[in-house]
Amino acid sequence: MSTHKHIDRICCIVLAFTLILAALFMCAEALGVEASVRPLGYEDRLFSTDKVHTIDIIIDDWDAFISTATSEEYSVCSVVIDGEAVKSVGIRGKGNTSLSSVSSMDSERYSFKIEFDQYDSTKSYYGLDKLSLNNIIQDNTYMKDYLAYQMMNAFGVSAPLCSYVYITVNGEDWGLYLAVEGVEDAFLRRNYGSDYGELYKPDSMSFGGGRGNGDDFDFSALMGEGGGFESFFGEGMTIPDMGDMNWSDRSSETGKAPAREDTDGTDSSERFNLEDFTNQGGFGAMGGFGMGSSDVKLQYIDDNASSYSNIFNNAKTDITEADQNRLIASLKQLSEYENVDEVVDVDAVLRYFVVHNYVVNGDSYTGSMIHNYYLYEEDGQLSMIPWDYNLAYGTFQGSNASSSVNESIDEVLSDRPMQAWIFSDEEYSAQYYALYEEFLASVDAQAIIDKAYSLIAPYVEKDPTAFCTYDEFESGVEALKTFCALRSESVALQLSGSEESVAADGLNISDMGTMGGTMGGGFGGDRDFSGFGQNGGAENIPNFGNGFSGEDAMGTFPMQSDSTEESGGQAQNPWGSGGMPNMGDFDISNIPEDMTQFPSGAQNGQRPDGNSQGTSIGGASIGSASNGFAISNDVIMLFVSAMVLAAGLVFAAIFKRRR
Repeated sequence: MSTHKHIDRICCIVLAFTLILAALFMCAEALGVEASVRPLGYEDRLFSTDKVHTIDIIIDDWDAFISTATSEEYSVCSVVIDGEAVKSVGIRGKGNTSLSSVSSMDSERYSFKIEFDQYDSTKSYYGLDKLSLNNIIQDNTYMKDYLAYQMMNAFGVSAPLCSYVYITVNGEDWGLYLAVEGVEDAFLRRNYGSDYGELYKPDSMSFGGGRGNGDDFDFSALMGEGGGFESFFGEGMTIPDMGDMNWSDRSSETGKAPAREDTDGTDSSERFNLEDFTNQGGFGAMGGFGMGSSDVKLQYIDDNASSYSNIFNNAKTDITEADQNRLIASLKQLSEYENVDEVVDVDAVLRYFVVHNYVVNGDSYTGSMIHNYYLYEEDGQLSMIPWDYNLAYGTFQGSNASSSVNESIDEVLSDRPMQAWIFSDEEYSAQYYALYEEFLASVDAQAIIDKAYSLIAPYVEKDPTAFCTYDEFESGVEALKTFCALRSESVALQLSGSEESVAADGLNISDMGTMGGTMGGGFGGDRDFSGFGQNGGAENIPNFGNGFSGEDAMGTFPMQSDSTEESGGQAQNPWGSGGMPNMGDFDISNIPEDMTQFPSGAQNGQRPDGNSQGTSIGGASIGSASNGFAISNDVIMLFVSAMVLAAGLVFAAIFKRRR
């Protein structure tokens, strides 16, 4: 028995120490201790890349769900992932232009979003809350998204995880899809810890369908009172000769970084500036387009939060006025290239742009549309998160192989401060070039392609809803491999300071699938263009030559370059007599018969109510995925704190008894 005269004091000190330690555990992050990033569980299950995973969607009335998929309304279903079931989750159609494209081409192969917590906030798949199932439209390679994300992750970029999944519906084959981690809560916790910052998906595009993007687009705005182009291009708008025009939206102010020249020998100041075009009252006159708005470019406008609606209205986390003010302050410094190290996660953003520029993605922040990226902000510091690369590798514009392969890695987009800061200081530029050399030496695109090909080829061959044939898949993969080999050679030459271009004569970009081809061009079919009619305002549009191929040309209009009938060596005018002059290979297709509404909203009525979960799980085991409870860092710290406190109390009690 202890007879120490200070035993009571000792017990009190021990108890006080354990209480303080417990408090420190619980408040560690608030006191500046960096939150640890812990695996949640789903990373090595669904997103392992050593096999094609299986997902069986169990739903009562699949036909009814598919008939209203463009409405993007949730239906209840169960999913069986690699034999493990998760009951009562939400499923909806997903996409932007891809939704309207699929619905217009006699296909039911929509992309889907699975929300594990749609009906029960505690439910997840081993911590994963949201999952995108991409239908791989406009991608004969089946790999454009996959390769970009794999290279991003391999190079240390905070990018979504992805893997291939073969989908069945109520046990029946549906097709090979790409499963992509949703960039929301689980993604943020995986990359930044439980005390993560704010997430935004800036976008000013309200055309082409998609959830909240142009459901009720009024196509009559295009036509104008006189049925012509005046209201489209803006009153008094002068359209330049477009025969040999390069619609590249490149800066004519800053030009290019020192000692770097355009690979095609064209001075950037001679290029048509798409921003000037829109500012003259061109596409901006349509109101709903909003292409290239300053806030989406991440420019500083003023100190009013309302000036940044395309950012704050697309917040993915709950934001406060303080969050808005902090972001605006960061954008102000960024636009002035002040305190860049404080307002930009320099290494993270440089790594992002290394891979992003390598894959030549025009459908992005650096393209004319200026979208398809996430903005992450924490404590005033900004970084970029990649999204949507199915039109990368030069396939967005349907551009020629040489220009895509030799795309400059350091062209300054002076109106995009999140890119331009890289070239605002020689130190940053040097870091960027050094990281590019590291990327070429450490990330093997060919190995990623070869591994993916051997994995998915049998599934592509049996894919019942594929957008391309198996032979087209084979050609697409070869084109992708060729592109990456030539692109690596071109980048290496640029890094060495050489002005030499890489020959790409044997590469056909369209083999990979483009915006204007492979059933995904978006505007296929025979349409009546008489709305522009004789004297309808279109007859004075100048020669467009062959300059329109892909979405870049007209901003949001997918174009095809190979679908106009030829007669006597000249393309026939699809606009009817007295309409447009010589259009070269220009083709707009699949304009709706009813020109008053663009077909991007709900079709064929509303989704029937009362969809119930499937009664059969197909014999699958009901494992822990059915609950999918993920232990957060906060719960762990609370548990540890309680254990420490309990240990202190036991210690004090033992000494008290011994006394």
